[in-house]
Amino acid sequence: MSGPTSSAGSSATSDRAAQEGRHRDKARERRAERGKSTLSTTADLVGATLAELGVAQAFGVVGSGNFVVTGALVARGVPFVAARHECGATVMADAYARMSDRLPVVTLHQGCGLTNALTGITEAAKSRTPLLVLTADTPGAAVTANFRIDQDAAIRAVGAVSERVHSPASAVADTVRAYRKAVHERRTVVLNLPLDVQAAPAVPGPATVPVVPRPVRPDADAVASLANALRGARRPVFVAGRGARHAADSLRALAEATGALLATSAVAHGLFAGDPWSLGISGGFASPRTAALIADADLVVGWGCALNKWTTKHGALLGATVAQVDLDPAAFGAHTRVGLGVVGDVAWTARDVLAALDGYTQDGYRTAPLGEVRWTPPADESTADRIDPRVLSARLDALLPAARTVSVDSGNFMGYPSAYLSVPDEYGFCFTQAFQSIGLGLATALGAALARPDRLPVAALGDGGFLMGVAELETVVRLGIPMVVVVYDDAAYGAEIHHFGRDADLSTVTFPDTGLAAIGEGFGCAGLTVRTVADLDGVTRWLDGPRDRPLLVDAKITDDGGSWWLAEAFR
Repeated sequence: MSGPTSSAGSSATSDRAAQEGRHRDKARERRAERGKSTLSTTADLVGATLAELGVAQAFGVVGSGNFVVTGALVARGVPFVAARHECGATVMADAYARMSDRLPVVTLHQGCGLTNALTGITEAAKSRTPLLVLTADTPGAAVTANFRIDQDAAIRAVGAVSERVHSPASAVADTVRAYRKAVHERRTVVLNLPLDVQAAPAVPGPATVPVVPRPVRPDADAVASLANALRGARRPVFVAGRGARHAADSLRALAEATGALLATSAVAHGLFAGDPWSLGISGGFASPRTAALIADADLVVGWGCALNKWTTKHGALLGATVAQVDLDPAAFGAHTRVGLGVVGDVAWTARDVLAALDGYTQDGYRTAPLGEVRWTPPADESTADRIDPRVLSARLDALLPAARTVSVDSGNFMGYPSAYLSVPDEYGFCFTQAFQSIGLGLATALGAALARPDRLPVAALGDGGFLMGVAELETVVRLGIPMVVVVYDDAAYGAEIHHFGRDADLSTVTFPDTGLAAIGEGFGCAGLTVRTVADLDGVTRWLDGPRDRPLLVDAKITDDGGSWWLAEAFR
């Protein structure tokens, strides 16, 4: 269990969040009043339209191409965070959308501004994050402009939707169309704003908010088939993904009636936190006990879950009959064999299946208590000057307050915080891993922190990813976010060491030991170097203090020889 923070620290964080919220509301009202009369250009009109539609937050790096549209958003009360890199801005927005269920917007310069952001756009697109990106574009006639690239092709190449403001007369309709696709189709949409169109006089029009579509209700025959499958199952397991995050109560009720155990994909971690029948994360991060129970199921139902190789351990957890519930029929069988596919909203489907059972209940897989399904550290393999990453993670779990949002970067280390740091619910874990790029974790934590200011943000990073995304540490400090940044520092790209093996020349992926705590202090953080469990007392001191600046923990970890989850991934 997570240890409670001091009451003084908790109260200070709560008061700070409330005060910042009041300041933001007042500033937004003042800017909205100032912005009512400034609709001179199409760029102004696009910003005003998005503000009227209700975008929640803006992120970006401002250049000449997006200066006016960004100013229009800010003038109408949309909060804006100036990032230090376009990729960081986009990842912040992605995380904000995941943790708030509200639509953010990113603003970018043309050409290089867009290309700098492409990794973040790819991550969001692969994750089906509802996100709207505004990017300037060179005029059609500017064929020799330095900034000119085929932006539409670049956007489509990474799986995002490319939209465009075609003319001043169509600007409102074009903007609403992009907004609608982002929100209602859950897509990452990039709206191109050619500079000549931006500068043209505005042609105002009504920004009619599209009618929100009703959730898709499943076909009655499909509901009956799934109900029959659950009646016949004696060891059912539900695996819920991000598409089920709105349906926890409905899934709990159906699981209770059918005796199903509850698990999640990594991105939905925390959805069933506190439930005595929760197995935690299914797949590579699963404890041996969790993996064994899922593998022994006679029916696995994926609810809004891709059932990809990470969630199923390359299919090893799916010896049973497999059913899948999803809004997109193309999801069925995309990653694994599926015996029954049900098209429908997860919550609607779970409720309809429960009704179809007509009072039928069974013990199913709930015949005895689960026992301990969380990871517990084995023998401590710490040395005199390096700490075992499992011991580090377990100790941090005990020290940090339960009200936390954990954001995890990619890399060899990432299984440790994912498996050992508990989270309070589905808004306690942010996992931008669809593209498997390192360097996104710090920006992820920043976006999550802005979405959930009521919780302690915790960024779990490897040393490679931390240094790759270190520019946004200045943003964390500038915004005064009381974040705990934990760097699992093995002075290497650990995944590559494991991938290529100890017999290879690893000089290209190993590095001299670096004083990362001192780097953090240079940015304005409190710095702490951890080599032993006793060094973690510094975390307690920071938690008990004013938390007036972020804490950067440079944890010098032992070489794990390739983490357990990575061995499975490379199998």
